[in-house]
Amino acid sequence: MKGFAHVDTWVFDLDNTLYPASCRLFDQIDVKMGNFVSKLLNVDYDEAKRRQKDMFYKYGTTLRGLMTEHGITPDDFLDYVHDIDHSPVPLNRPLDDALHALPGRKLIFTNGTVAHAEKVLARIGITHHFGGIFDIVHSDFIPKPGMEPYKKFVRQMGITPGTSAMFEDIARNLEAPHALGMATVLVVSPGNNDAEHLNKASGGTAQEHIHHVTDDLASFLAGLTRDLKTRS
Repeated sequence: MKGFAHVDTWVFDLDNTLYPASCRLFDQIDVKMGNFVSKLLNVDYDEAKRRQKDMFYKYGTTLRGLMTEHGITPDDFLDYVHDIDHSPVPLNRPLDDALHALPGRKLIFTNGTVAHAEKVLARIGITHHFGGIFDIVHSDFIPKPGMEPYKKFVRQMGITPGTSAMFEDIARNLEAPHALGMATVLVVSPGNNDAEHLNKASGGTAQEHIHHVTDDLASFLAGLTRDLKTRS
């Protein structure tokens, strides 16, 4: 199993990775995506949710599906679905401490927006740890799990994949970083229904491109930091 002694750059997904799905923040976005699709396609909410989930599972984001199948422009969609109440995201002092002790550069790579990420990081209390946020706008609206955004992320952020680690809640989103040579960590949490569905559909959590699995990111980071110190 791939370790972390060689890692100098730590890359984190945002939603349902840096905060637990149990706070139900993403549920607000999910509802708003359904409302957007309902109005756009003139269908009732249940049908809109069915179509929205189909697009998410097929394209990686609902936005990409809407752009591909219905030709929408992204700005109105992104502004609408991220106009939510971020207060359910809890302060996480153990994660703050773990990130502080973790040596190396730390970055965010999200299918969301920079503005959304900044609000989430502020709520958790970990903004100061991150040297950059690469979002769906930076990736030209091409989402994970496609290889193209990962390659652009590597170029734009100036990282070396072979000395980097990626943390994600969706297993298929770790295939590309694994192929590029990154260490990979799948972060699971109860109630992360979309991730559970996708992870099961793509082969579960015991796959070659998943090096580690954790249900407690702060404890996992603290443990690997202790291990790195022991080895040094």
